[in-house]
Amino acid sequence: MSMLTKLYRGETRIDFIGSRRRWYFASAVIVLVCVLSFIFRGFNYGVEFEGGATFQIDVGNKSISANDVDQAFTDAGVPPAQAPQVVGSGSDKQIIVNTETLGAQEVQDLHESVQQQLNLDDQAISQTVISSRWGHDTTVNALRGLIIFLVVVSIYISLRFQWRMAIGGMLALLHDLLVAAGIYSLVGFEVTPSTIVGLLTILGFSLYDTVVVYDKVAENSKDILAGSRMTYSEAANLAVNQTLMRSINTSLIALLPVAGLLFVGAGILGVGTIKDLALILFVGLASGAYSSLFLATPIVVDLTERDPAYKALTKRVVAKRSSEARRAAEAPLAGAGASLAPGAHRGAPAPAPRVGARPQRRKRK
Repeated sequence: MSMLTKLYRGETRIDFIGSRRRWYFASAVIVLVCVLSFIFRGFNYGVEFEGGATFQIDVGNKSISANDVDQAFTDAGVPPAQAPQVVGSGSDKQIIVNTETLGAQEVQDLHESVQQQLNLDDQAISQTVISSRWGHDTTVNALRGLIIFLVVVSIYISLRFQWRMAIGGMLALLHDLLVAAGIYSLVGFEVTPSTIVGLLTILGFSLYDTVVVYDKVAENSKDILAGSRMTYSEAANLAVNQTLMRSINTSLIALLPVAGLLFVGAGILGVGTIKDLALILFVGLASGAYSSLFLATPIVVDLTERDPAYKALTKRVVAKRSSEARRAAEAPLAGAGASLAPGAHRGAPAPAPRVGARPQRRKRK
């Protein structure tokens, strides 16, 4: 049977649980790199979080590039805080510029200067001044919603499965958030409200994939303590293999359109306004698929097998298999001994005749 067929049927035998220390180490290294990036690189916060002014310039079919707009703002004495972003194409083409916080008169003077340099109509440029307070309030509300979400989900998983699975799911979720934010810090993309929306979106996907695996683990380990057929880690590893194809399909279906947004929309077509959301979704979805297979379930196994009842189960399973192996090894020897005459030994010489015994005469017919 080919590997793809086994994968489709859920009959693979990949040792996810047995090699869990390897995955723990890899995840720890990735998280460490992300944390160091938080400390030394930080984040590139957008105007919504730092405050400032946003100018939206409708250039239409005119041959005005982002570099021309950048130069116009620089010559006016207010260089853009980030590189201007091009939105749309053709007659709907617009260029968005973010600057530092400006007063009302400074905004008006800058408006007139850029309008004259680019030879645009007065209605072609619109501006919005945003206070840093808006970003602070948005961040606080997002954190409050995140905490409430995590508490509710933890209670649900604890009631539906067990508290150990809630811990495993929350640690895997924390891993996904750190990795997604770390990649964002390393790449240097601008943190916008879309980034916050993307972070909240990947929470649901990561937990969905994890709960699917948990459901199969619970099914395989039902009444497992009453017997001695398999250990808890073996039941969990079987569950991960059985749901592997489903996790791959779900991740691919979710990643393909997001990859289109990131690599085609932002990378090739240059639509800068979607790259912040596309990147956080792409990294978060990939990390969520990884953590549900390589982190959440192994963590549950480590926590569960500390319980004395599951330790006793492991000893029973090992003892039973040792006994079966011994019987299997002794069976061929017992079968060979039964095929010989009673008291005879394979390879022993034939018995000698008794001394003084009279030879038997052949009877005449």
